[in-house]
Amino acid sequence: MAAGKENFFENVYEVVKLIPKGRVTSYGAIAAYLGAKGSARMVGWALIASQPFAKIPAHRVVNRNGLLTGKQHFGELNAMQVRLEQDGVKVEQDKVVDFEKLFWDPGKELL
Repeated sequence: MAAGKENFFENVYEVVKLIPKGRVTSYGAIAAYLGAKGSARMVGWALIASQPFAKIPAHRVVNRNGLLTGKQHFGELNAMQVRLEQDGVKVEQDKVVDFEKLFWDPGKELL
């Protein structure tokens, strides 16, 4: 892995660790906060790589519409939903209920 990518991944992890319990954010919001707008997919790759590290709450990151698009990377099929529900986030049909209300924007929250 190139040094730049490693630093980006570490930066993603640091932002994800700050997402409050009961809130969610999007891959794109993290990318934009890190100055890499348009790199939502790279944020996703970072989160896939984070799975061995339990301290990174990757389950709190969903797509821009609140869909659990990364759920297949959590081992068991419903593991991402279960973790979100343990955080108090309601999920129906693989989508966060009240996504707009629960959305945590690092660009606004971490000023």
